[in-house]
Amino acid sequence: MKPPVALTIAGSDPSGGAGIQADLKTFSALGAYGTSVVTALTAQATTGVTGVHEVPVDFVRAQLDTLLADVRIDAVKIGMLSSAALAAAVGDYLRGPLAGRFRVLDPVMVATSGSRLLADDAVDAVRALLPYADVITPNLPEAGVLTGRDAATTVAGMREEGEHCFAMPRVPTANTHGTGCNLSSALAALQPRQSDWIRTVAAAKDWLTAALRRADSLDIGAGPGPVHHFHEHTTGGRWI
Repeated sequence: MKPPVALTIAGSDPSGGAGIQADLKTFSALGAYGTSVVTALTAQATTGVTGVHEVPVDFVRAQLDTLLADVRIDAVKIGMLSSAALAAAVGDYLRGPLAGRFRVLDPVMVATSGSRLLADDAVDAVRALLPYADVITPNLPEAGVLTGRDAATTVAGMREEGEHCFAMPRVPTANTHGTGCNLSSALAALQPRQSDWIRTVAAAKDWLTAALRRADSLDIGAGPGPVHHFHEHTTGGRWI
């Protein structure tokens, strides 16, 4: 069988733990063929981000036009969209050439610490993409911004009608860099072969939890390191 083809539209992370590099690893680990469109270059590692260089909107469009004219796309994950103009441009593709694909939006808007990462007009532009996504994967501060509420601090505060709660023991590791990127890309990789989103989320969460459990074995960088994307492909600490 041909593998599903997944596309990530996101920023670059030189350390490989988040962004496009992490998305492509996740796609590969879960049996999808990965493609990518770069929206921003970052100077970052496990200790933090020191610079961001946004790719011009016209060139993001050129990447998408060239790719979509040649390669079938089964699922798409949207990550870092650093400006209102860029978010609006990606919206054109979600409504147009990427309509009908499985679409996962990871709204990179607010850090887990609560720091805002986008200007207000860019936040509004990302919010406008919500009707065109099948699944949205905000952290709690981002969910608060999207809904116009204070960020939830308890499970009760997260609940609305029709929810499905996925519970998993917390993994005792500091190496959690890029977990949001990896979860959203896992959803895009898995959904084309699943019968519904509940099964997809459960499978993605199981994979990510196992990747967190093996994260300490990598020992990458001086700060919070990446998860172990290829934990299923090692045995006894050796690659297979």
